[in-house]
Amino acid sequence: MKCSKDDLLLYAVTDRHWLEGRKLTDVVKESLEGGVTFLQLREKQLDDETFLEEAIELKELCREYKVPFVINDNVDIAIKMDADGVHVGQSDMEAGDVREKLGPDKIIGVSAQSVEQAVLAEKRGADYLGVGAVFPTGSKDDADDVSYETLKAICEAVSIPVIAIGGITKDNTPQLGGSGICGIAVISAIYAAKDIKAAAAELKEVTKKMVNQ
Repeated sequence: MKCSKDDLLLYAVTDRHWLEGRKLTDVVKESLEGGVTFLQLREKQLDDETFLEEAIELKELCREYKVPFVINDNVDIAIKMDADGVHVGQSDMEAGDVREKLGPDKIIGVSAQSVEQAVLAEKRGADYLGVGAVFPTGSKDDADDVSYETLKAICEAVSIPVIAIGGITKDNTPQLGGSGICGIAVISAIYAAKDIKAAAAELKEVTKKMVNQ
């Protein structure tokens, strides 16, 4: 399964921090009902067994909604439970090595902060790029800021789809118009909302307008 630009319009990244006693699958289901087009499971604190169980549940849910499902960083778990792909950062396994382990049919996303990193990731087999942080963010301590100019330059330098990530809300999404990105990746803009389904639906509409600017 490869991803298209349309699949990347509203890319949601999970975060247990916002669950407040709810089950992750229930929260994700609400976001899918609201129109999320791509899901990444991001878990830094779970043990492998629990992570695997959760990943399998979410994969089934994403299949129902026909939404691509990728795992953050953990290539072995992605292989074990047959996820649609993996997203890796610059400090994780290099895209070429990931491709070797996953095979030709899986989706590989790579985080990039510069044109050099972006070009290299494409050369090594990445299917899409996540570029950021485009706005200040509280969810990643090591996220370097990426200017609008750099984001635009990256989009112009590669032929694979690019999404923006980092501190994105429905209010600042329009500022990314004209950069060449095909979508946005968010965590709290959806999962910290009181009404997750409504937040996802609203964000999707705003993003559609921005992408078509």
